[in-house]
Amino acid sequence: MSTMMQPTYLHRPFTLVSSKMDNYRTRSLTFAEKLDCQPGQYVMAWLPGVGEKPFSIAGDDPLQLMVVDVGPVSHSLHSVAEGQRVWIRGPLGQGYRLVGQRVLLAAGGYGVAPLYYLARKALAAGMSAEVCMGARSAEDVLWAERFQALGVPVRVMTEDGSMGERGLVTKATEAAIAAARPDSLCACGPLGMLEALDRQCEQLGVARQLSWEAHMRCGMGLCGSCELPAPQGEDGSLHRHSCQQPGWLACLDGPVSWKE
Repeated sequence: MSTMMQPTYLHRPFTLVSSKMDNYRTRSLTFAEKLDCQPGQYVMAWLPGVGEKPFSIAGDDPLQLMVVDVGPVSHSLHSVAEGQRVWIRGPLGQGYRLVGQRVLLAAGGYGVAPLYYLARKALAAGMSAEVCMGARSAEDVLWAERFQALGVPVRVMTEDGSMGERGLVTKATEAAIAAARPDSLCACGPLGMLEALDRQCEQLGVARQLSWEAHMRCGMGLCGSCELPAPQGEDGSLHRHSCQQPGWLACLDGPVSWKE
């Protein structure tokens, strides 16, 4: 998976064929058309008169998106009826690379969407996969049963202990790495989780591919809102993430970064 799709900046109509609730605020949208893309890339979904927003790709044939109701665009997408159209531009950005024979997936919340797509690609390529999922509570855990249906082992961590083990996803990844060292860790989730996984992998000497998609807006590198912020170290100094260089934009240079 070393060759990435060229970005497509023109909107195209996609017809919705299925809209299913995953939990109290999340829907899976499935369209009639397929999209030539790779796991970790994203699309911009536009509704005329409402607006446009980036979404990770959860499946390519047919196109599938996971939409969390957190704003005007996503709220309106939840109301799109089957048979109606959504305007899509993409695929955009740089996705994950399949390397080696064993991949460890780490998902925070709705970060499961591109990792489910990646798991399917990994299995089709003859690789083995395991997923560590983190969420606030049991009602926030998404698609665990889908991974299990693929035959992918699932470790679930919840902050309140209502499902799986109590704690953060880094506890599960540390155990998974100790049990069977992966060729690469691929992650998608909140900024703090990705920072913690970056540090953990650096300490353990594990290659990682992290999707920094949380702050993307325009999808064209114009607004600058998705430049990865410099985190503060324990000594109070600012430093770049080990995967990035200054001026790194998630929408163009990522959202996935690679540290081999």
